[in-house]
Amino acid sequence: MQVLEGKKVFLAAATLRPETMYGQTNCWVLPDGKYGAFEINETEVFILTERAALNLAYQKLSRVPEKPTCLVELTGYDSIGLPIRAPLSLNKIIYALPMLTILTDKGTGIVTSVPSDAPDDYMALHDLKAKPALRAKFGVKDEWVLPFEIIPIIEIPEFEDRAAEKVCLDLKIKSQNEKDKLAEAKKLVYLRGFTEGRMIVGRKYAGKRVQEVKPLIRTELIETGEALIFSEPEKKVMSRSGDECVVALTDQWYITYGEPEWRELAEECLSNMNLYSDETRHGFEHTFGWLNQWACSRSFRLGTRIPWDEEFLVVSLSDSTIYMAYYTVAHLLQNGDMYGKSTDLVKPAQMTDEQSCPRITGLVDSGAMDIMLNSEKMSKSTGNFRTLRQAIEEFSADATRFSLADAGDGVDDANFVFETANAAILRLTKEIAWMEEILAAESSLRTGSPSTYADQVFENEINIAVKMTEQNYRDYMFREALKTGFYDLQAARDECRFSCGSGGMNHDLLWRFMDVQTRLIIPICPHYAEFVWRELLKKDGFVVKAGWPMADSPDLKLKSANKYLQDSIVLMRKLLQKQILGSKKANKKGAPVTSLTEEKLKGLIFVNEQFDGWQAECLRILQSNFNMQTRTFASDGEIMNALQASSIGQAEDFKQIQKHCMPFLRFKKEQAIKIGVQALDLKLPFGEIEVLKENLDLIKRQLGLEEVEILSDADPDAYVQAGSLAALLKQNPPSPGNPTAIFLSR
Repeated sequence: MQVLEGKKVFLAAATLRPETMYGQTNCWVLPDGKYGAFEINETEVFILTERAALNLAYQKLSRVPEKPTCLVELTGYDSIGLPIRAPLSLNKIIYALPMLTILTDKGTGIVTSVPSDAPDDYMALHDLKAKPALRAKFGVKDEWVLPFEIIPIIEIPEFEDRAAEKVCLDLKIKSQNEKDKLAEAKKLVYLRGFTEGRMIVGRKYAGKRVQEVKPLIRTELIETGEALIFSEPEKKVMSRSGDECVVALTDQWYITYGEPEWRELAEECLSNMNLYSDETRHGFEHTFGWLNQWACSRSFRLGTRIPWDEEFLVVSLSDSTIYMAYYTVAHLLQNGDMYGKSTDLVKPAQMTDEQSCPRITGLVDSGAMDIMLNSEKMSKSTGNFRTLRQAIEEFSADATRFSLADAGDGVDDANFVFETANAAILRLTKEIAWMEEILAAESSLRTGSPSTYADQVFENEINIAVKMTEQNYRDYMFREALKTGFYDLQAARDECRFSCGSGGMNHDLLWRFMDVQTRLIIPICPHYAEFVWRELLKKDGFVVKAGWPMADSPDLKLKSANKYLQDSIVLMRKLLQKQILGSKKANKKGAPVTSLTEEKLKGLIFVNEQFDGWQAECLRILQSNFNMQTRTFASDGEIMNALQASSIGQAEDFKQIQKHCMPFLRFKKEQAIKIGVQALDLKLPFGEIEVLKENLDLIKRQLGLEEVEILSDADPDAYVQAGSLAALLKQNPPSPGNPTAIFLSR
């Protein structure tokens, strides 16, 4: 080490948490890591990795600019046991110790150790203290480790003043090698420490919030010469030449997005905006939080020169951002000439903070939206690529638009799927064929005003489609508009066709369906819609000028009743199959059971329209402890106290009833949080028996039954009809919204 004589030598540790420097107990090196002693200037030497030295050399921190000079190559072993004076540390001397999980492609390869607030540091120090064999392996003396205890520096609610230790114990972390658990612990401690932590050390900082003092301590360390700013790429970046990129410190112009008045105006603007989704709003808020100075210039390549400093060019991203802002005042600066050829009214040199031009009150994010093809990134190099013209030639304009609308409404990249485009061609063609078939057989359709239950449901679904699709278009939710105005509408048509049975569909209702569907789809498939409008429906003019269809307010009670009907049919079909399968198994075993086949069956459907007894009492308790605005409940303890104070809690068999109450309460709470307070009603908003009786023919056709009878659970004589199968009803009793059924051979 003779080459270092006369030099000031520093172990250059990198940290993002200057406020924790008070709690240093040691510093870490990677035993097998490759380090070097690099000259920073004529007198100072930093020990760090070559990668870090290269970054520093391009940040004017090297004796030879942009070329690090290494006096001697080292490994981590060479530094183990070095006594060190660390900035702000409450320990006057600490030692360099081995840590096995250090990454040399991040930071400097030298790491400060603060076991009070860094789970990795806590476990690594714990391992060295608890394992003499580990100390012996790396030649670590006891006096370098054992005397050093955790130094509490930050108080965090719930974690107290030794956050790393508490979280590691809570997560049952046993070793510094448990990377996944340590990553979870680190996330918990670092986030809570920054947002909720308060300093308990530091003459000027004790009692203050971490997020308040962090920049102050950083500035203090830099001003006293105990620290300097080190920049590096956020992650590994490779240039096209195959070299690893570094951060270079160069002269630069910045756009000061974080200027307080500007930011305040931008936040005010955002609060008044109707954004695409909450995720978008959160994204803007997050960006406002970190975006301060944004580099906007470069010194080479093509581009627009900065008017006040022609040595520099505007980078392409900032160029488009600046132009977005410039367009708002261009008419004032260019004498009304959009091309800027006339003599400017205002020169760049005349622009001041007091200039009477509109202030830009928003931050503009410039960038192109990416699109994926068949769930893969669109790329010319891989061949996964289509131009708009190619897509139109391959799929047609309307099928292309259909697939684009279906590509996604979220903030994720849109996904154009060829299969969807091909399916759109088939679906639109089949719809035209169906309409031609209906129009050809128009005279055979049922006439008169819509009167059946199926007619009422279908008419209601058309009204719902009109209202919801209009709102989806207003919100630019094209995928949802396609769903409500095309897919859902066709599903309602198909359901009505099956429900009507031999009676056939209503003529006027079908004509309204075709008219409405054509108007709803035109923003997405205009050529298809115009063809249907003029060639099939024989309407005058263009559908694009026909206006949005009129619709009555949707009947949500009728929609709920129809959903109940369809869900009940699905449920009864499962019960039928289960009963048939059960009787076959029982017969094979020779058990005495009524044989059931799939021919000539009678269904007995039992309905309980209202909760009573302990279930009704549970619902009343939940109703009184539910906040309809926030869809939240009082604490479980309050609900349990109310249950114990109720008539149920006073019953002698309360403990037995309680076993049934708890899962019921949990289920109903989940329902209410999901759909609202109506989940806590004692009965449904419509008559279940009435709905089922009105659709007996549909139930018989759907289940393949000869006869169906609807029975009330409240009728004591109803269970007599179940005969030997009454036991099945006791195993699966009906409840509001969930009828049950048994099936008998006729």
